[in-house]
Amino acid sequence: MMRDLSTPGWRRPLLLGLPLLALAGAALLLPPIPQPPAYHSFADQSTCLGMPHCFDVASNLLFVAAGVAGLAFLFSRRGRAAFRDRRERLPYALFFLCVVLVGLASGYYHLAPDNARLLWDRLAVALALMSWFGAIVTERVDVALGRRLLPVLLLAGLGSAAYWGWSEAGGHGDLRAYGVMQAVPFVLVPLLLRLYPPRYDNGRNQLAVLALYLVALLCDFLDRPIAALTGSLSGHTLKHVVAAGAALLVIAGIAGRRSLGGGR
Repeated sequence: MMRDLSTPGWRRPLLLGLPLLALAGAALLLPPIPQPPAYHSFADQSTCLGMPHCFDVASNLLFVAAGVAGLAFLFSRRGRAAFRDRRERLPYALFFLCVVLVGLASGYYHLAPDNARLLWDRLAVALALMSWFGAIVTERVDVALGRRLLPVLLLAGLGSAAYWGWSEAGGHGDLRAYGVMQAVPFVLVPLLLRLYPPRYDNGRNQLAVLALYLVALLCDFLDRPIAALTGSLSGHTLKHVVAAGAALLVIAGIAGRRSLGGGR
């Protein structure tokens, strides 16, 4: 497990804040980043029983299934026993609920892709990502701090997606805030695992979740090359499969972890 207990407590927030400021500063220095005009033209053009973009739509059922499975686990006897403090369950419950919302919003979007529908998809993704990040802050840093910070994280996630939607509607689309929101867990989660003593032995699992999500984003970027390679399965459909797998990995990390002596 990665930890650095030799780092003085007062330096830890500073070491977390500096990269966050760097991300925000870099975003402000960059010009506005518009969404590519061809973004909605995905490789999956299949039709099943009259449903367009069949695989991109249907693969969202995996998110719904993963989210429901996560909620069922959290409220089972085994799930309740997996937490040293019952307050730690809230961000995970929000995460799995938002995973269900991602499945519904993304399915709605892929039926007829456009900016208005994409906004709902991105709002759900932002909530899910910030809920998961909030769960790690709660477990790794401090339970009470995590509970106070969770609404701030959720509002920041919603605001990043809403700002993109507002900017697109005004004809000056800007993805910078949404991009920063997506980057925050990739930058700060490894630092949290490094700087704060663990309450549980699931740090590697949390890094694996990040890695899977990164693979999912890469699949999205390679949507058409993957479709050309497989002949049927597009990169965006595969993104849904991998990202839903990351949500299932979160369940496995909670179910298989052991409680340790760190954290507050």
